[in-house]
Amino acid sequence: MTVDGFATALRDRDGEGHWLVHGDGVRQRLPVRRWHGPAEPVTAEVVARCVGPTLDLGCGPGRLTVALARAGVTAVGVDLSAYAVAAARARGAVALHRDLFAPLPAEGRWAHAVLLDGNIGIGGDPVALLARCRALLGVAGTVLVELEPPGLGLWQGDARVASPRRPGTSTLGPVFRWARLDIRAVHQVAAHARLTVRGVFRRGGRWFGELAVPAA
Repeated sequence: MTVDGFATALRDRDGEGHWLVHGDGVRQRLPVRRWHGPAEPVTAEVVARCVGPTLDLGCGPGRLTVALARAGVTAVGVDLSAYAVAAARARGAVALHRDLFAPLPAEGRWAHAVLLDGNIGIGGDPVALLARCRALLGVAGTVLVELEPPGLGLWQGDARVASPRRPGTSTLGPVFRWARLDIRAVHQVAAHARLTVRGVFRRGGRWFGELAVPAA
């Protein structure tokens, strides 16, 4: 099972000062407070593109799962963190405590899978992750994925979460595999996973891609 490297950060509902530290030295601040809040306006287009049963993979505390349900979409969140799943359920979301590579309900029949908040990094292998998404989707299904800005390409390696311990110090969590993928590199990665890039769009300074199962 994949290591739950985000456990400490997720439990700090008002937390600031948590960072995702990549093996190549890149550090990204984790927006923990945003994860526990309502779905931000920038995700509205992602929600609008989900018109059938949707899996929110790496759902965290369930803000997007709830937004999808409120839009009338059958939505199920999936997360490795028991705490995140409990938080999502407390908000009214349907969520499963499961590794997304483990068996999931209705495999091959979902209309959409969503990977936001850098979740394309899960497992450290975007090709394998997108291939897994493809196996979950039905005919004409799509993957909505958040991507990095152009120029960062594809990076794969180890990462850890750095969390504050006391002023001026931090503690590092367990090592886990992670990846980054930008809007240019996604085309080749998607092709290897037997998906096509239907489009890329930018909202609120963030980049998203819509990948589709090719027509037979």
